[in-house]
Amino acid sequence: MRRSPEHGSCGAKLLAQAPAGNCLPPIRGRCLLPLLLVAGFVCAPRAQDTGTAATEFHGRGVDLTVVVHDASGEPIASTAVVKLYRTGTFAAGQAETQSGRAELVVNELGDYTISVEAAGYATVQRDVSFGATGRTEVDLYLRALSANSAVAPGRPLLAPKARKAVDEGMQALAADNLAEAQKCASKAERLAPGHPDVLYLQGVVLLKQGEWSNAQEVLEKATQVDPTHANAFAALGMALCDQGKYDAALPPLEKALQLNPASSWDTRWTLAKAYYQQARYDQALEMSQAALASSKGKAPEIGLLVAQSLTAVGRYQEAAQMLRGFIRDHPDRREAATAQRWLDRLAASGKIHDK
Repeated sequence: MRRSPEHGSCGAKLLAQAPAGNCLPPIRGRCLLPLLLVAGFVCAPRAQDTGTAATEFHGRGVDLTVVVHDASGEPIASTAVVKLYRTGTFAAGQAETQSGRAELVVNELGDYTISVEAAGYATVQRDVSFGATGRTEVDLYLRALSANSAVAPGRPLLAPKARKAVDEGMQALAADNLAEAQKCASKAERLAPGHPDVLYLQGVVLLKQGEWSNAQEVLEKATQVDPTHANAFAALGMALCDQGKYDAALPPLEKALQLNPASSWDTRWTLAKAYYQQARYDQALEMSQAALASSKGKAPEIGLLVAQSLTAVGRYQEAAQMLRGFIRDHPDRREAATAQRWLDRLAASGKIHDK
């Protein structure tokens, strides 16, 4: 059993929580964002419903605009078929795009799936939920098949000026200059809207600002157009984790490590946290130990998550040893008081017999 997860910032704070019955309370630590870039962004087209806003909407449902983009990030020039499904199987509408846009009318609120098909592109699906009436817009991003000679698969090139803006933005983030990073991200967006490098920079800036839902949306676009964008997957997992969506955070974080086994230690730290929150304690222990080792002393507070995971699997003496080491080596850190409190609780509960 475990306690309900705490929300916190994976981009800025890493939270870990002990399972019920254990002696260790929730842990807070910092989880930094990876700052490497990857390119390759594709947008998806918008679709039209069989109904029209003029004849069916009347303020009772959702007037949905679907925008479909090609590999350049522009609305797709060719025709795409957009289908809307209710609860995944029941057809609720269909339309063809015009200049990459389609209008659909959703007459009943709830969960739907949007599917887009276009010649030369892989079919794209996206689950959406409508909880209130009004107007909304959804962007979908198509990935070109190898047979499509008009738009070759892979990442589009980034013009020199846009590349410079992205690089300077990432350098500003590394220097913890968020205002400058945001300025560079805005410039890059004007020069190359929809490019995956630009989207990644925007997503990282939003994470740093604590705008986790917006960051999730931007980073999802990057991963849709480039399914090999390892850092975007990692950042997406962090955005989900920041919102307490630990179960949803697992696939993109695992994908990031699959795409790039040398992913930064903060990706492993975030994944360890997600495993822990899902009561997958053996995996949390393995991943947190790997994160601590690969961080090379940059984030010693990961050791508290290691101690929690050791406690969760019943390895109390090893957990106590980890806590003692942290207190000895980092007495001036604020986490030292937490480590001492946890150590005292382990002793008081009879889990360990010496301090």
